[in-house]
Amino acid sequence: MIIAVDGPTASGKGTIAKALAAHFGLPHLDTGLLYRAVGLQCARNGGNPDDPADALAACDFPDHLIADPELRSEATGGLASRVSVHPEVRAALYELQRAFATQPGGAVLDGRDIGTVIAPEAEVKLFVTASVPARAERRYDEMRAAGRLADRAQIEADLAARDQRDSARATAPLLQAADATLLDTSLLGREEAIARAITLAEMLSGS
Repeated sequence: MIIAVDGPTASGKGTIAKALAAHFGLPHLDTGLLYRAVGLQCARNGGNPDDPADALAACDFPDHLIADPELRSEATGGLASRVSVHPEVRAALYELQRAFATQPGGAVLDGRDIGTVIAPEAEVKLFVTASVPARAERRYDEMRAAGRLADRAQIEADLAARDQRDSARATAPLLQAADATLLDTSLLGREEAIARAITLAEMLSGS
């Protein structure tokens, strides 16, 4: 069984995808980390994330970069959004994601184009979203808990800008697949969102 979990940044899709993977005993891939790795590698190369050639060159990042804590920073998230607009980058990472999705037994993948591009045949497709203020509040709390300086207004502005960039890009834009089920987590706590997602996944898969 393939489970596709799509949605914007800080909507809760990663937490939900991990919980679904644990519940169904499936491997999980956070595809956003791949784009974050490309963005971070591009910066470390001294490249311009808005330049297709520089971004493509950064797709050749070392495996250990996936475990780098810097991938989780707001700055790297912005870089990921910028390199992800390039068709060349998306094509370079497509096969890796596709192979993970179609492995024997299935998998859970979360990202922005899993249900529309990477695994359109997924048995379960969830589009997880939340209002920008709700997502900004969560990210603010995460950053404060990690001991990092945070400005709630700036986080909200950054999220809105990234939503616009991700939704407006010509290649594989962020959008809800026609056959995906919407899950709005704006007013849901972590455990409530997970429980709701598991219920939906079981219903959609016939489990």
